[in-house]
Amino acid sequence: MGAVFFYHLTDSPLEATLPMLIGKARGAGWRVLVRGRDEALLRLLDDVLWQGPEDGFQPHGMAGGPHDADQPILLGDVPSDGFGCVMSVAGADVTADEVNALERACILFAGHDDAALEHARGQWKTLTDAGCAAQYWAQDGGRWTKKAEKGS
Repeated sequence: MGAVFFYHLTDSPLEATLPMLIGKARGAGWRVLVRGRDEALLRLLDDVLWQGPEDGFQPHGMAGGPHDADQPILLGDVPSDGFGCVMSVAGADVTADEVNALERACILFAGHDDAALEHARGQWKTLTDAGCAAQYWAQDGGRWTKKAEKGS
C-alpha cells in the first residue's frame, strides 16, 4: 500500500523540482509515470529532462511510442499499470486505487495559482477520505519541509 505526497511549489518551478523527485524515485528503483493532460507542458518537461546534467541523465520517453513498456520514465496521460510511482503535474488526477497499488504517488502543484491550490486541496480530501496515507510538503526558504501527514 503506497502513499501520496503533495508538493506545494512556491520557491522552485516544476522544471527544477520534477527532475529532483524523479531522481529520488529512480534511486528507489521505481519506474516513473509523469502524468499530465497538457501535451505542451509534457513536451517542455521532456525537453528539460533531455537537457539535464550529463551525469544525472534520466532515460525517458513520451507516451505513444513503440517502446513505452521499456521506458523507465514515461511522460503522458496513461494508466499507471506497471509503474512504481506516478508524478501528477498540472492538475492530472490520481485515484485512491492507484495510490494503494503504487509505491508512491506525487502531486506537484503551483503554489501561486489559486485554481491549482484548490484542485490540490480537493485531491487531498478525496484521497485521505478514501483512507490513503498522505504527506504535504512545502518549500521553506528553498528547503522542502513536511508540513502535514495523515494516515500511516
